[in-house]
Amino acid sequence: MTHKSALPDPADFAHVTEWVFDLDNTLYPRHTDLFSQIDKKMTAYVQDLLDLDHDAARSIQKQYYREHGTTLQGLILNHGINASDFLEKVHDIDYSWVKPDPALGAAIRALPGRKFIFTNGDTPHAERTARALGILDDFDDIFDIIAADLQPKPAPATYDRFLARHGVHKDKAAMFEDLPRNLVAPHELGMRTVLIVPNNLDQVLDEVWEHEGKDGAHIDHITDDLAAFLAAAVA
Repeated sequence: MTHKSALPDPADFAHVTEWVFDLDNTLYPRHTDLFSQIDKKMTAYVQDLLDLDHDAARSIQKQYYREHGTTLQGLILNHGINASDFLEKVHDIDYSWVKPDPALGAAIRALPGRKFIFTNGDTPHAERTARALGILDDFDDIFDIIAADLQPKPAPATYDRFLARHGVHKDKAAMFEDLPRNLVAPHELGMRTVLIVPNNLDQVLDEVWEHEGKDGAHIDHITDDLAAFLAAAVA
């Protein structure tokens, strides 16, 4: 039996014409100092909103993230915050840490069919990130948290909304994600699922539960090199 982390057999992706990518820690490596900036901004937002010290605010932030899919959803449900204000503040970050990735761009352009970014962030953040990577023009569209009516992955209804909005054929689609729990719904829909992991999972992730389920049956493939994986998938 082929190990999940091996390069894929192109036959596994011969049917795929709809390529769906998460953004943060998927299209760029987790060690890039980007989402870590957002993470700190979210802690600061909770700290200011609830008048807490740093450690207490971070505990609340992570609790909401785990329970609701995003910190934003938890803050909306528990404190009625303005989503636009939150998204603007937490994405006020330095994008210069993201470097162009010509290999990834070439691999994405070579994929047959349509390509989408499907993110729990917002479209401006996705556009700035993809532009810094040099891959923005390689995508057909972006489905963000606003299009999802603020209901984040892993909620099954959000995947249904994405499929309906863009007319995506689920039996011809592949989903690329860095969080195992966000691949449960795509797998149940019949999409091929690919988990993106860093080279050293334990050292990079600060929340152990984030990679719970990485060996689950809902994960079809695992890779720590997205560009090489895509190139092999359509070789």
